Amino acid sequence: MKKNIALSPNIETLFGTRDENLHVLEDGLNINIDLRSDSIELEGAPRDVARAEQLFADYEHLRKSGHQFVNGDLSSMLRVVVGDPNATLRGLAEAGRQRSFGRRTVQPKSPNQRRYLEAIEQHDMVFGVGPAGTGKTYLAVAMAISALLNKQVNRIILARPAVEAGERLGFLPGTLQEKIDPYLRPLYDALFDMLDPERVERYLEKNIIEIAPIAFMRGRTLNDSFVILDEAQNTTSEQMKMFVTRLGFNSKAVITGDVTQIDLPTARRSGLIEAVDILQGVNGLAFVHFDESDVVRHHLVQRIIRAYDEHKTKLAEQQLSLLEPKVVAPTRPASMPASEEPHVPN
Repeated sequence: MKKNIALSPNIETLFGTRDENLHVLEDGLNINIDLRSDSIELEGAPRDVARAEQLFADYEHLRKSGHQFVNGDLSSMLRVVVGDPNATLRGLAEAGRQRSFGRRTVQPKSPNQRRYLEAIEQHDMVFGVGPAGTGKTYLAVAMAISALLNKQVNRIILARPAVEAGERLGFLPGTLQEKIDPYLRPLYDALFDMLDPERVERYLEKNIIEIAPIAFMRGRTLNDSFVILDEAQNTTSEQMKMFVTRLGFNSKAVITGDVTQIDLPTARRSGLIEAVDILQGVNGLAFVHFDESDVVRHHLVQRIIRAYDEHKTKLAEQQLSLLEPKVVAPTRPASMPASEEPHVPN
């Protein structure tokens, strides 16, 4: 099927650098896009051509309504749209506006990120599990700030286990706060990226935003709060059970972690892995799993994560082959001639 779309003013801003966005549409929708002097020709299956036509119409509507795409948001949205038949460019952009909170807007850059944001909006407790760089913590902090500024909650509580790569807090110099601050620094970075520094400092001073090790959560009931547990793969079974039972009225909890980067002693099982196993069938909870295709850092990070996954799979296969029983052919005693072998009836 072929379809011609008239060229409208400034439609070329949709094409991207060296037409990279058009290549995304061609590869994702299995269509051919041919630029003519006065029109754009779409060729492919009727359903795919109709989706592409809707996408061009959505872009034109957003452009006329004054929507501005920044920081590669357009390219990311197009990848989400071609990867999810239920997503539309207009729907993603308008949902991003609703999540606006001053300096930035929260915009998913992959279908899994979109599901993650929707899960946080629709559920009181969400587990985000996946490799580094997939936006698990950043998006959770962004949604927490959005909820705070929209007066859906009264405070934000960010927690982390104070365990990293085998180090122990007791060996670090300084007071307790000075010991734990380096472990909580990624949470501070996300806050300062989204809010003015003066506002962050004011919220921290008034405990509207609280950042603390998970051990400080024991015995508390967290009402009217947005609670985030980061690096949850480094919680013990007891810590995880303690955390998920802190949730009070009108509160949300987001638990994030990467099960491939566990720093607990070998004998301890990760509380995150156990919680995913135990809570999978509980109503009201949501689980979102990310993979290397969701990585939004440098493109090399995707390749590095994939290489580690392939190496892990290869090691597992080698270990499995070593455990498989080997069939050994029976040997004949050296003193028994071949003619004297016992007869085995059929």
